[in-house]
Amino acid sequence: MAWIVIRVRGTLHARRDITETLRYLHLTRPNHATVIPESADYRGMLHKVQGYVTWGEADAETVRWLLKERGVAMDGAKLGASSDGSGLPIDDLAGTVIAEGLDSVPGVRPLFRLKAPKGGWRSTKKPFRQGGALGYRGAAVNDLARRMA
Repeated sequence: MAWIVIRVRGTLHARRDITETLRYLHLTRPNHATVIPESADYRGMLHKVQGYVTWGEADAETVRWLLKERGVAMDGAKLGASSDGSGLPIDDLAGTVIAEGLDSVPGVRPLFRLKAPKGGWRSTKKPFRQGGALGYRGAAVNDLARRMA
């Protein structure tokens, strides 16, 4: 399984270890998203930056949709847009991303550049359970990712 992680806030006045952790996750700007595998290492990184990101379990349909709409190859071309038909199909890429994370797929940028969500963010200073936008949100992150793409 995998998690979708979306950066909500900027890093003005953030501690150095938080900015480094966000960089390791490839979340360099607000409204950037990535898909990471579920592991203890990544869980610790998410708990460190939980005041700046939101995350939850990735749905295969949402990952496929994000790859199709917002996925970019390393050379800057959209995924699945090659005229000669070379490269992996989106369905195969989605399976690999769900199993191993977006960073481990060769030839694909490890982040999605998303728009601000339709309907806007809830409070960017409160956790999701208290009516905000930060922290763990479970399967609701799939709906948020679709509103942002």
